Amino acid sequence: MPLDQTPVTAQPSADSVPDVGPGTVPGTVPGTVPGPAAERHGEGAAEAWNIRQSGPWRHRDLAANGARFHITELGSGPLVLLVHGWPEYWWAWRHQLTALAAAGYRAVALDLRGIGGSDRTPRGYDPGNLALDITGVIRSLGERRAHLVGHASGGTLAWVAAVMRPSVIQSLTVVSAAHPRDLRRALLTDRKQMAAFDHVLGFQRPWIPERRLVADDAALVGRYLDEWTGPNKLDEAAVHAYRQAIQIPSTAHCSIEPYRWLLRSMARPDGIQFARRMKKPITAPTLHVQGASDPVLLPHTALGGGEYVAAPYRWRLLPGVGHFPHEEAPEEFTAELLDWVGRHKE
Repeated sequence: MPLDQTPVTAQPSADSVPDVGPGTVPGTVPGTVPGPAAERHGEGAAEAWNIRQSGPWRHRDLAANGARFHITELGSGPLVLLVHGWPEYWWAWRHQLTALAAAGYRAVALDLRGIGGSDRTPRGYDPGNLALDITGVIRSLGERRAHLVGHASGGTLAWVAAVMRPSVIQSLTVVSAAHPRDLRRALLTDRKQMAAFDHVLGFQRPWIPERRLVADDAALVGRYLDEWTGPNKLDEAAVHAYRQAIQIPSTAHCSIEPYRWLLRSMARPDGIQFARRMKKPITAPTLHVQGASDPVLLPHTALGGGEYVAAPYRWRLLPGVGHFPHEEAPEEFTAELLDWVGRHKE
């Protein structure tokens, strides 16, 4: 595993130290690449920066599926697990964490494998294993079921988790993510969607994408965030956080490995088998949210996910919103989310 990034240091504060309790693992799991570099001091770092931003929430580390995962937790009640997309980490859900907790839910934002404060393992970035990370975290939280919310690549994994472990998913909310079979079809037949995924095509080269992502203080990530939003741009603090997070050693590499699997597996037996497995109907009630101005996942690619849902399904297209509905229109998105999970508490 390449450690190709400039280290980013952190100065953990008293309120950012992870809790140690049942289901909590303070160190890394044996056999993994040393975990969150944002919590260690690196030589030559430009500034001190901490992945565990302070707030009303608390930070914890959990063991699941052979790795250690960082979560941020707030509130009590039915579990709502929030899974970020690329190039974000748990911080993407800061608006929803507080709103869900205020509405009587246990809101948990997860850092995916290889990102944020979670372990960077040498392998395990195929969608099946990443989906098992998510359902494993639900179990490690002591819950039998959860309302699962996923954005972009996290939304893809939410689709997969609902197929692989249907008994664990109480409701599903997918944001800016087509059903995996629809995405596969589009990447094979739709030139417009292929062009929109130009960055993913660029990720297929070895070494070079990682270096480009972290160059000039991750300027390319900042450009992506600007180009992929609608009129309501992400605030400067959020952009700064995501640019810093991608520079944690090995994060750039780990975070694009799922995209490498996506394209390279299309003609391989594992990719074909995965596509066949995803024919299985989803039994969880599903809310499907899409920005009408999303330049990455085109709305017509996402449209049609209800074909795979054998349960209540709601499609919401948000006008003037790009690739990050939960950040570009947090109040509108959160209202949709609260209404949906409220309808499917039982």
